[in-house]
Amino acid sequence: MTHDVTLIPGDGIGPEIAAAMEEVVAATGVDVRWRRERAGAQVYEECGTPLPDSVLEAVAETKVAIKGPTATPVGSGFRSINVALRRAFDLYACVRPCLSMPGDGSRYRDVDLVVVRENTEDLYAGVEFEAGTPEAGHIIASVNERTPGAIRPSSAISVKPISPEGSERIVRYAFEYARSRGRRRVCCVHKANIMKATDGLFMHVAERVAEDYPDIAFECRIVDACCMGLVCDPADFDVLVLPNLYGDIVSDLCAGLIGGLGLAPGANIGSECAIFEATHGSAPDIAGKDMANPTALILSAAMMLDHLGEPGAADAVRDAVREVLAEGTSVTADIRRALTGSAEGAVGCAAYGHAVAEAVRSRV
Repeated sequence: MTHDVTLIPGDGIGPEIAAAMEEVVAATGVDVRWRRERAGAQVYEECGTPLPDSVLEAVAETKVAIKGPTATPVGSGFRSINVALRRAFDLYACVRPCLSMPGDGSRYRDVDLVVVRENTEDLYAGVEFEAGTPEAGHIIASVNERTPGAIRPSSAISVKPISPEGSERIVRYAFEYARSRGRRRVCCVHKANIMKATDGLFMHVAERVAEDYPDIAFECRIVDACCMGLVCDPADFDVLVLPNLYGDIVSDLCAGLIGGLGLAPGANIGSECAIFEATHGSAPDIAGKDMANPTALILSAAMMLDHLGEPGAADAVRDAVREVLAEGTSVTADIRRALTGSAEGAVGCAAYGHAVAEAVRSRV
């Protein structure tokens, strides 16, 4: 069957890694009809918005999208396109598998875990009030009336909403994910020892949901202790489920355990739509130089193929990536350095994508 998929190449290196990903998907023989849409910083300069309505309309129609990295200004400017897309389509589950690969340059060889991050609540809800505004002043006055001196009058305010409904659906998603993929453990990560109302709610909901899955082992860990545990022994973890902010931080930490964001795929899943994406930045300093590593987006495409009901093609892509990385002769400079200590002999983004595509063709 034909699968209609929205493709958002993104900014910087996005178009280059998207082209490599397209070649690899084409090699599987799966019939994907791409609907190309532009979003990001360049579009913002041209159109006054980084996320045109046409993008939202395309995703709403195809129900599946894959995107390259899009730049987000730091401290000012427009908000994250990723956050806007998650909010627009209620993509409540961010799924980040972290699996050791040949030549990833990591200190670890046995990492195989999955981070399931709640995507719509917590501090990422974006409910903020700038310092000195009447709105911030009203909140500060209200809080200080109940708890004198709790907040300095000059403060900016960010609100941390966590609901029972949002918590239950992400925790249940994590357990269903674990069960469907033969995983054995789910770990709820929180800071309920300090934030007893919000993180405490998340933890207690997780404890209740865990009772419905007696076949899956369950534990809770405080987020700082969890980070230490991940660095000490990643093999001690299987599926982690976290509120939004901790999930963002811990997923990048876990990417570091497998060689970095260049090897880390990602998916944002909702009840109606799914968007798959590379989790790294747009790397404008190497854009257009055929130097980028497209592995993360290629592996994200494998997740997309699973979602589309094409597991054989998805496995072929993952196996092909592992083969090319293990062989080490047709890899980008970052991987070559991890393998040999030198970038000598490295190939460009396009050539690496071609090598993976050829390895896919030998399998399908």
